Amino acid sequence: MNKPAMPNSFRTGPDEQGMFGIFGGRFVAETLMPLILDLEEQWNKAKNDPEFKAELQNLSTHYAGRPSKLYFAEGLTKHLGGAKVYFKREDLNHTGSHKINNCLGQILLAKRMGKKRIIAETGAGQHGVASATVAARFGYPCVVYMGATDVARQSPNVFRMRLLGAEVRPVTAGHGTLKDAMNEALRDWVTNVEDTYYLIGTAAGPHPYPELVRDFQSVIGSEARAQILEQEGRLPDVIIAAVGGGSNAIGLFHPFLDDKDVRIIGIEAGGRGLDGVEHCASMNAGKPGVLHGNRTYLLQNSDGQILDGHSISAGLDYPGVGPEHSWLRDSGRVQYEPILDDEALEAFQLTTRVEGIIPALESAHAIAHAMKIVPKMDKDQIVIVNLSGRGDKDVHTVANMLGMEI
Repeated sequence: MNKPAMPNSFRTGPDEQGMFGIFGGRFVAETLMPLILDLEEQWNKAKNDPEFKAELQNLSTHYAGRPSKLYFAEGLTKHLGGAKVYFKREDLNHTGSHKINNCLGQILLAKRMGKKRIIAETGAGQHGVASATVAARFGYPCVVYMGATDVARQSPNVFRMRLLGAEVRPVTAGHGTLKDAMNEALRDWVTNVEDTYYLIGTAAGPHPYPELVRDFQSVIGSEARAQILEQEGRLPDVIIAAVGGGSNAIGLFHPFLDDKDVRIIGIEAGGRGLDGVEHCASMNAGKPGVLHGNRTYLLQNSDGQILDGHSISAGLDYPGVGPEHSWLRDSGRVQYEPILDDEALEAFQLTTRVEGIIPALESAHAIAHAMKIVPKMDKDQIVIVNLSGRGDKDVHTVANMLGMEI
């Protein structure tokens, strides 16, 4: 079988139908189509509007704290004894992760569209916190759907959302994780089309969400690219980010996609191993299907039923991935590798010990892969790892895994 011709640029998609090759699209109820088309129209106007861009830039700088730092991880570099490791410090943003980048952009879209109510889904709680934060900032009521399993393991973030004035609705269906929360948010949206804006947290869902979330998050890669050129005088050899739905990863990757000498690696949740079903490595162990309004790689059984999967990290506990990642996987431009729970736990502890930085468990998956490849690289080579969030939210999970009490 002939391979498809390589595009002139990996940064061109999606097409007018929201497709990245065979992935993406908008598979939604008829009730939602007018709203989706309206959102696309408003997004196309906003992204070329100097006033919109100026307001987003102002909020990103003075409210969220951008640009985030590119930090030379000297302790980890010395410990691993190979390439130089840099962290893109999204954990330093207001609310503690990359999620605020997308939420600020989307709340401005909601305002343009005249919406009166915000809904969101969340796994690790970071997107829920960022959604509740921007809703509070702009005076919107906000409902956050969160799987009951995640409510229990991310209780500090649940409290933060409630402090910010959001209503957190636990979802008991399925395994009570991110997939189930997204299902409930979509049900709410269909019921309340007129006044409600659905603030999707990842680069998935029906078009135009994968594109607009990517564009709001690509500030990560644009900054990192300029910062490494300033600090090292050249581009990195490797960039690495964890992939759940994939917003922090596509945000880092997108500005580097056409730099052919930069190796790009996305890290999936390998959970307890790919032999069974206790993982969320959809691109290594799944197949294409439709979920949450788009066609992408999914964990499915032989009948096409979506599996629940498992990850130590609530933010990676999703049985699919954003459609652009699926396209980048099949095109061969980005390599996707699984990391096990135990490996992420080890990276979490090592980073805390040698850098004085407690990373989110999501980010620890990316660091764990760096720990595998950096010792085999030359000392003058450069690796950038996206530190997508801080690990305060995960200390109870880690303590439990280590058999310790807080």
